[in-house]
Amino acid sequence: MLGKSIVLLAALGLVVGLSHCAKGGDAKAPGQENAARYLVPSRTEVKSRSFTVELTDLKVTMAASPSSKETPHLRGKYKITNTSDDVVDLQGATVEYMDQSGNPIGFGSGEKIVKALPFAQTLQPGEASDKALDLTIPRAAIAELAKINIHLVYAPAVLKRETLTLSERIE
Repeated sequence: MLGKSIVLLAALGLVVGLSHCAKGGDAKAPGQENAARYLVPSRTEVKSRSFTVELTDLKVTMAASPSSKETPHLRGKYKITNTSDDVVDLQGATVEYMDQSGNPIGFGSGEKIVKALPFAQTLQPGEASDKALDLTIPRAAIAELAKINIHLVYAPAVLKRETLTLSERIE
């Protein structure tokens, strides 16, 4: 299997985008409110040799109370399109949050870690897969996020067929 990395460079836009805040939206325990911060741009598309990845409606949801120990969530939608000429078996993806210096932003002690997207899906050339995104994001990323790396794991077409014609005769 090949691991390919697609870097989503929304650069400073992601950091600036986290400043837009709204309340409500997600179900919580009684008495708890959620705050949502939207990432800007709200639609990001990047391309690699084999894929186009589009992320839309990205927001971070978290408990409105600063004393909450709950891990924030990155939610939205994603679409992965096979732009190669080959069939690919998409196995999954992992997400890595990066700061302005290009260093990974780690999860703190006690934070719930959900940063993998399982697939097990075969995509034909030009075929796309649309899914909902629901991952956790480190609390530290709320202030430090500069870009998101998505590492796609896939196997290129295992079986290829060709027909060769030989011009032969028996004498």
